[in-house]
Amino acid sequence: MNSYNLQFISDIDLYNHVLRTVNAYSFEMNLKKFNKNLIDPVKLTFDSIVYEQSYKETVENEVVRQLDKSNSNLIGYFHQNIFEYFSKDWSIPEEGYDIVNLKDKIFVEMKNKHNTMNGSSGSKTYMRFQNTIIQDRNAKCFLVEIIARKSQNIPWVITLDKIKQPSNESIRRVSIDKFYEIVTNDRFAFQKLCSVLPTVIQDAVNNIETRNKENTVFTELEDLSSDFLTSIYLLSFNKYEGFNNFKL
Repeated sequence: MNSYNLQFISDIDLYNHVLRTVNAYSFEMNLKKFNKNLIDPVKLTFDSIVYEQSYKETVENEVVRQLDKSNSNLIGYFHQNIFEYFSKDWSIPEEGYDIVNLKDKIFVEMKNKHNTMNGSSGSKTYMRFQNTIIQDRNAKCFLVEIIARKSQNIPWVITLDKIKQPSNESIRRVSIDKFYEIVTNDRFAFQKLCSVLPTVIQDAVNNIETRNKENTVFTELEDLSSDFLTSIYLLSFNKYEGFNNFKL
């Protein structure tokens, strides 16, 4: 293991946190897992013909997309849980807010991208913040965005029921770099983490056992029908009228 030289987290804590994230990465896909997201055979047919792909290529792209989505959730885990290593004052509750500091009365909701919240979820989060502030006027609530429009730590002002809410210094919209600064008192803490991250990930990958990248989707589809596209339709529509004898 290399020396990472970050003042706000020990080498071993950073390495172990990255290692847990790497070990949880998805490499395997089977038909049950593949169809858990309810594959749309009609869309798959359109995609294959319009993009001039074979049906197997389109399915393979969907497999990759699903694995990527699963792995993206792991990165959310990485971002959220790293703060408990910075200071004993920061913790990850089993439910409720994503991150809390009960000593300083800071409550954090973390989002990956600034455009991932629609109006409904944004309003719900804001009202939750308001309720927390009402219960404790010394509390501070942060909406922390990993990928924000810019580096910022500003009051979060939204419109509820067509009424623009008054600015409240205790309800804030904070980019991840500014949140790292709040937690570590280091203005460049997030930049420093990003600088060493490739090295830490490589160290973790070098110290795990080889993972089998197994994809049984195609084999299992072939068991449904000798025709690949027919199997895709039967996967979703086998209980629909007329599909008991369906064949393309």
